[in-house]
Amino acid sequence: MNKKVFNLALAGVLAALYIILTLPFAQFAFGMVQFRLAEILTVLPILTPAAIPGVFIGCLLANFLNPQNLGLIDILGGSLTTLVAAYLTWKIGKPYRQYVLKQKYGIAGQDPVKQNQAKKLPNSLRLNLILALLPPILLNGLVVGTYLPFLLTDGPDLLLVLGTILSVSISQAIVILGIGMPLLILLSKNKSFQDLLA
Repeated sequence: MNKKVFNLALAGVLAALYIILTLPFAQFAFGMVQFRLAEILTVLPILTPAAIPGVFIGCLLANFLNPQNLGLIDILGGSLTTLVAAYLTWKIGKPYRQYVLKQKYGIAGQDPVKQNQAKKLPNSLRLNLILALLPPILLNGLVVGTYLPFLLTDGPDLLLVLGTILSVSISQAIVILGIGMPLLILLSKNKSFQDLLA
């Protein structure tokens, strides 16, 4: 299959997954205290650029279909934040992506001891992986956490805004680092998923 067609199909699947992982849990996925399970998908731009439009469109549609629709600011603001974060994750994650590709193509024919040493993730790449996962945590925390109190309350004070920024950032960190990062590491070792790398 043509790579462009495949990436388009993958973006569609990821967008659908984002919606499926958000809407049934709407009571937890929207609001000043939120836990959006679909945010585990924001780790995937590290491995494939197809995830950038995938998570953006999924977020856009999930925000649009939100039963407690918060209006254009949330639909566009949250979705564009996700788009920028996904792009930054893809850019920052390039060294990790190259490492995964090297694992796929670069260790064939080596003796088992060297293969096991090559499979251990160097500390510099652990740091790169964490840095690549920070944009969806920090940007969503800052942007979404700032506008939500204005959409959900009458005239919020500074303390409420700061509390919402912290709350959104913490929930993002739990989902992305606690669930998404282990998922990403597992997918990175999967030969089929390695084929998706740009």
